[in-house]
Amino acid sequence: MQGAYLGPEYSSLDTKIMARQYVAVYEKYNEDMLYDMVAGLLDKGFVVGWHQGREEWGPRALGNRSILGDVRNKEMQKKLNLKIKYRENFRPFAPSVLIDDIKSNFEAGYSSPYMLLIDYVNEKRRNPLPKNYYSLPIKEKLYYIRSDMPAITHLDYSARVQTVHKETNPKYYKLLESFKKRTGYGIIVNTSFNVRGEPIVCTPEDAYKCFMRTEMDYLVIGNYVFAKDKQPKWTEKRTWRAEYALD
Repeated sequence: MQGAYLGPEYSSLDTKIMARQYVAVYEKYNEDMLYDMVAGLLDKGFVVGWHQGREEWGPRALGNRSILGDVRNKEMQKKLNLKIKYRENFRPFAPSVLIDDIKSNFEAGYSSPYMLLIDYVNEKRRNPLPKNYYSLPIKEKLYYIRSDMPAITHLDYSARVQTVHKETNPKYYKLLESFKKRTGYGIIVNTSFNVRGEPIVCTPEDAYKCFMRTEMDYLVIGNYVFAKDKQPKWTEKRTWRAEYALD
């Protein structure tokens, strides 16, 4: 395989039509400014919905229909679970990492473009367990900060890794490069753009609805950026919980 971006793609006109329908407020950025601006949002702890190009075809969101966050943020895992995915707060999240930086972050350091393989956080990035770790209450064990990338480090220091390659997803690669330039980390949290029980978003309308139904902070569709605090009040007669059976 040479990539999983085989689903539908939407134009700027589609985004504008959606925005007009929902009276949505947005700002348009050129590509040179977009990546640095979004990297800055992630660096500040904001959660960003990222809708770009063709939808992924397969079991994983791979940077075209993704919700993104900062791997370094100690509260990011809880925030994504409780305020966006609406599921148990201990569920783990996967990292997207520049292929160039895979070995500095993970032990085996193999290519994993489809987020299907497990690797272990590099020893130098780990925090040693306290001597009384195994006698701690379960919640304290769960939330012990195991590495300098707590949002993606599982209990056993493992992670389900996606390596990002310039050849297959240049936009996502540039975003990670911008984040690395700003923070020193060429790695971010990547989870599928949906809530629990809902299929992954496809259209710009799907993305905006999911954005407004959750506590996501920003939505980026192509070069258009929607800030939550600038949107009109969201009201609907029926909630998404009634539309989709929970898993």
